[in-house]
Amino acid sequence: MNNLWAIAVETPWIETLFWLSALVLAAVLVNIITKLVLVKLLHRVIEGFQYIQGPEVVRSGVIARIANAAPALVISAGIMQVPGLPLAIATVIRNVANAFNILVFAMAVSAALGLFHTIWNRRSAGNGRSIKGYIQVATILVYGIAAILMVAAIIDRSPLILLSGLGALTAVLILVFQDTLLSLVASVQISSTDMLKVGDWVEMPAQNADGDVIEIALHTVKIQNWDKTITTVPIRNLVTQPFKNWRGMQESGGRRIKRALNIDQNTIRYLSDEELLRLQNMKPIRSYIERKTRELADWNAVLDPDEAPSNRRRLTNIGTFRAYVESYLKAHSQLRQDMTMIVRQLPPEADGLPIEIYCFTNTIAWVAYEGIQSDIFDHLYGVLPEFGLSVFQSPSGSDFRKLPSLA
Repeated sequence: MNNLWAIAVETPWIETLFWLSALVLAAVLVNIITKLVLVKLLHRVIEGFQYIQGPEVVRSGVIARIANAAPALVISAGIMQVPGLPLAIATVIRNVANAFNILVFAMAVSAALGLFHTIWNRRSAGNGRSIKGYIQVATILVYGIAAILMVAAIIDRSPLILLSGLGALTAVLILVFQDTLLSLVASVQISSTDMLKVGDWVEMPAQNADGDVIEIALHTVKIQNWDKTITTVPIRNLVTQPFKNWRGMQESGGRRIKRALNIDQNTIRYLSDEELLRLQNMKPIRSYIERKTRELADWNAVLDPDEAPSNRRRLTNIGTFRAYVESYLKAHSQLRQDMTMIVRQLPPEADGLPIEIYCFTNTIAWVAYEGIQSDIFDHLYGVLPEFGLSVFQSPSGSDFRKLPSLA
């Protein structure tokens, strides 16, 4: 054994190879101990701490990435101690190991940012605020700083020297990262003004987007349309182009019904006494007919007996129908009585006289809302003939076939 050591000492390259092999072996052993023992043990301990989101910390890989630096630290610390190794080679190996460590720590910080984003999304799922854009900016900054430090470590120079040379490249960097900078400004503006959140229903005709926001990133916003397609909108467009956010409707708890019945104007007329007696049996408008009958009787009583019939006031079927609709809506259990409720006439059109119903349902769910709206208009279409009214409909082919032949 002594003879072998004497030969190694007398032969410098053998001694250098021996200590270099010992250093590599030490780095491998440290890597094995760190990965198989310390990291697994630390993972088991951390998983039990729910307060610090232990399972999420383990899944993020932050600790595992930090552990990758252990063998490089051993090589960086011991390479200069290997006898007979040229100083230039030892310096290069040390610098590369240091650069590798910087990259490992940058990856660990990136994983930690991802972990923070996951925990934020879980705890703030109710408010819909997205910080993914800020996380992406922070990740870019981390890797940018890491790149500068890695180059400085490899060339064995101060990073301040590299930073001083970046001044001349500022214009180039701004040009290269123009989209990123503009997107960052737009993201900050959207977040600070609360224009958009994850979960909002937005409508953006210019981008053919109509659906729920599922992701707000640094450069883009993803919108899942109602047909389940995904529209990706540049986040800058949300600042420069108009869009409709339905969040106010969702937060109010009521969804608007705004639809009109087009009444055939040829069916509008005064009600006869027999019709008034019949309609008075309808509970929703009984009090209305009684009140209006007394009011009109008092009005007409002061007129001259010989007054023209056109100067006398009488109930019309359209006015009575409008009163019926108002009473029907006020008694409807699925409409918000604390919100605006109007039944009004719109200007006559070629398609008839529009009677518009304006009210709010007590639910914002799409399917339930459509069901309530359909039920209301089913009833109104069905009750129209009771008032001697009919809806306007453009003549179709069957209508023309019913005309007498000119031959």
